[in-house]
Amino acid sequence: MQATVREFDPAARSGTVFCDDGSVLAFGAGAFAASGLRLLRPGQRVTIGRAADGTITGLALAGFPLPGPGPAG
Repeated sequence: MQATVREFDPAARSGTVFCDDGSVLAFGAGAFAASGLRLLRPGQRVTIGRAADGTITGLALAGFPLPGPGPAG
């Protein structure tokens, strides 16, 4: 699923995204750490991976594959 970065706190290494379906989801430091990224900017397009419960498990810049095994969520 693709989304747009809404906000990102570099100190906490967490933030929120606007999903293409209009929902707003939060991601924690663990999801950001799994991304391998160093920084996100508001308005940046990302692909998100989600667990069965809907939590964000990983992020990647739009057009790049999500890190880790398995299909993108």
